[in-house]
Amino acid sequence: MTIPVPKPAHPAAPDTNTDGLPNPKVVVPVEADEEEDDDDEEGKEDADGAVPADGTKKKKKKKKKPKKKKTGEAGAGGQSEPPRVPVSQLFPNGNYPSGEESAYLGENSYRTTSSEKRELERLAAQEDPESAENYNSIRRAAEVHRQVRRYVQQTVKPGMSMTEIAEMVEDGTRALVEVDGLQRGIGFPTGVSLNHCAAHYTPNAGDTIVLSADDVLKVDFGVQIGGRIVDSAFTMTFNNKYDKLLEAVRAATNTGIREAGIDARLSDIGASIQETMESYEVEVDGKVHKVKSIRNLTGHNILPYHIHGGKSVPIVANSDESAIMEEGDHFAVETFGSTGRGYVMDDGECSHYAKNPDVNKPIRLARAKTLLNTINKNFDTLPFCKRYLDRLGESRYYAALDNLVNLGIVQAYPPLSDIQGCMTAQYEHTIILRPTCKEVVSRGDDY
Repeated sequence: MTIPVPKPAHPAAPDTNTDGLPNPKVVVPVEADEEEDDDDEEGKEDADGAVPADGTKKKKKKKKKPKKKKTGEAGAGGQSEPPRVPVSQLFPNGNYPSGEESAYLGENSYRTTSSEKRELERLAAQEDPESAENYNSIRRAAEVHRQVRRYVQQTVKPGMSMTEIAEMVEDGTRALVEVDGLQRGIGFPTGVSLNHCAAHYTPNAGDTIVLSADDVLKVDFGVQIGGRIVDSAFTMTFNNKYDKLLEAVRAATNTGIREAGIDARLSDIGASIQETMESYEVEVDGKVHKVKSIRNLTGHNILPYHIHGGKSVPIVANSDESAIMEEGDHFAVETFGSTGRGYVMDDGECSHYAKNPDVNKPIRLARAKTLLNTINKNFDTLPFCKRYLDRLGESRYYAALDNLVNLGIVQAYPPLSDIQGCMTAQYEHTIILRPTCKEVVSRGDDY
């Protein structure tokens, strides 16, 4: 999820109920047989050394060597299609794979090899089991994200509706995370922003938009466990003329991750991201476009049940040298590139909302009071969308929702778009600044 510079954006919302999902087809990963050495298996006789009466030698079965699993790979049994097997069943010991661990740069590079820091990290986990469980929870959420997006990347095709795509993501997330009210669920509304729309679009009821072969689709979704949110996004295209745009944004996000670290200035990270992003050009239909960082969108830190914690990670250079990253911070490092102006504005019907925890005003409209009770019970400070209210059985709530927005109790986050006709792309990962290294918890073999 992203945050516009002028006003902090909230993305996230959990859900309930997985009724009505289709029976999945279970796909078990097939591992290649690995043969033992000829010396061990081939040409062996019976135990007493005798040859059978028919003069032939018994053929021994060749053993299979267990194949070592890669980080982030599903455990025993494999995932179904569509994904419906909870990751807790794929990792029955409850230990989930860590993300990509990267060394700190510069003055903090010693942390990676410091035995003292490693011991402190180990002791902290022993003394504070909740802290260790938080790491495991966010890794579990990251595994859900990887498995859901793998299916989405393989399945989404032109001709599908935006509602179909968003619900594909959300149904998979609910099943794999084992949705349980505010304890486990969706982190925020699934973003499926198209083309010049960079962020904060998810379909409302009755939406008729269909994906076309020339579209650039940003898929931005979150998973939360115990309020620990994994926020990660990727871009899909079906036309290779946009490959350079995607390459620029992916490289810029990886630059931000590389530069991130304890005591790193957020302004310096933004300058490095912009330098990488704007070193790219993309040719579309014979016209060359300079890829621009969208200067009023940023990454952000993440706090429990708050997708935007107050710190912003710019994606352009700025003069603020006071804001830094700190040990223990969780950040969503995300970048947006555009072939347009590199600036977004509110555009179109709103779908994303979040409760403002700092506003407490009297509510006179009875329907608005009951709607706020629904929001508190099901989302609290996690973002939500109109489809999620529909799913809970709410109806005729538009006036009540507008009332809560007008009072400032709920904040509206409309779609954010650059100029019509341009294309935008997004890549995003969640990182943790551990004492000894930074962990890119949402990293997969896809991006």
